[in-house]
Amino acid sequence: MNVSQIKQTIYNNPMSPFQIFAVSVCVLISLIDGFDVLTIAFVAPSISAQWGLAPQQLGVLFSAGLAGMVIGALIISPFADKFGRRFIILCCLVILTVGMFASGLSTNHTELVISRIFTGLGMGAILPGINTVVAEYSSNRYRSLAISIMAAGYTVGALIGGVISIYLIKHFGWQYVFFFGGVFSCLMIPVVFFQLPESLDFILTKKSNNALDKLNHLLSKLGLQTCSSFPQASIETHQKSFKLLLAPNILKSTILLCVSNFMLMCSFYFLANWTPKILVSLGYSTDLSITGSLVMNIFGIAGGLLLGWFSKKYSVQNVAALMLVTAFIVVTAFGFSANVLPLLFTLIAFIGFTIFGAMAGLYATAPAVFPPQIRATGTGIVLGLARLGATLGPYVAGLLIAAELPRGYYFLILALPLLVSAICVFVIKPYQE
Repeated sequence: MNVSQIKQTIYNNPMSPFQIFAVSVCVLISLIDGFDVLTIAFVAPSISAQWGLAPQQLGVLFSAGLAGMVIGALIISPFADKFGRRFIILCCLVILTVGMFASGLSTNHTELVISRIFTGLGMGAILPGINTVVAEYSSNRYRSLAISIMAAGYTVGALIGGVISIYLIKHFGWQYVFFFGGVFSCLMIPVVFFQLPESLDFILTKKSNNALDKLNHLLSKLGLQTCSSFPQASIETHQKSFKLLLAPNILKSTILLCVSNFMLMCSFYFLANWTPKILVSLGYSTDLSITGSLVMNIFGIAGGLLLGWFSKKYSVQNVAALMLVTAFIVVTAFGFSANVLPLLFTLIAFIGFTIFGAMAGLYATAPAVFPPQIRATGTGIVLGLARLGATLGPYVAGLLIAAELPRGYYFLILALPLLVSAICVFVIKPYQE
């Protein structure tokens, strides 16, 4: 079998149990990533009360982990195309474990900011790796659905974080929310080491000394015919991988995807991080404010899965664009709504449904933009630059709130990026081999 035949067999046949298992492991990792990223939103009210933090300091704290994610996605994730997706995922899990325990042991604002930046290195680099593995082990028919389920795993992790946080903060203190996340990440290290397969495209494009043995071992697990010699296609192309990023058709799509993700993350992380604190400022309890985040995440899971289902019949980009426009309307409505709890929670539910669904759509779009040999590098660059938006959103919100801008106005300002994101994702052209 040549490279093309191997890929076409995997992409066109029904997914085997081994492929489903590989995707499932990535979903679990995404769950951990979601827990770790949004933990700070759940503990922020307790930390703010204990340490007497100003809104600007909270904004810095929210943005610290996201700043680390930018560095991780831009600097660490490209190494996945050189050393393998599986190796980088393992390194990131180690970073997450150490960073979460360090966060729980922090005794002041500065220490926690540094710990969150370190944790962000792992959070930023792990997503491009698992996104690539899911895309490569999924069939054409179920690829968008599989990536949507992976994105939903991120939301489930945030949901678990909210539920666990309510109990742990009440009985043990906010530090134990971080400790729980550290244990969770640590338990996944042996699972990935022994069970997660290496990316097929990485094996095919990165010819190492034992590449044929690795390929045949993987083919046997996939139930495919083994090869007597290593397929030669795509190796020369790999050596020109960075030049491919500058090719006109890929560069244009890369820029559009970067802008779309940047704008979405700017609004998304503002909402994810500040929603509990805003509800507290409106007069509701800490438990109720965390419940608001849970509502957002529960409906976010539904939105991500629904997008994946629709993408089997409709363009994932068109569905994502529609969700982004709807999210803009709902986020703006929340900002100008009356302080009535049922109304606020209803709007929060719609926000979660649309904005998490749109995020799943952008995750599904990324692998289609890049050729296999630069998929991790390209996805890492896109998500790394997107994290700049994730860093900017919460920080700008802190400044606007500190300036006592009315809620409706700063919600409108931070909802506008969703419209820009919708336009960009709508016009992106997928890569054609």
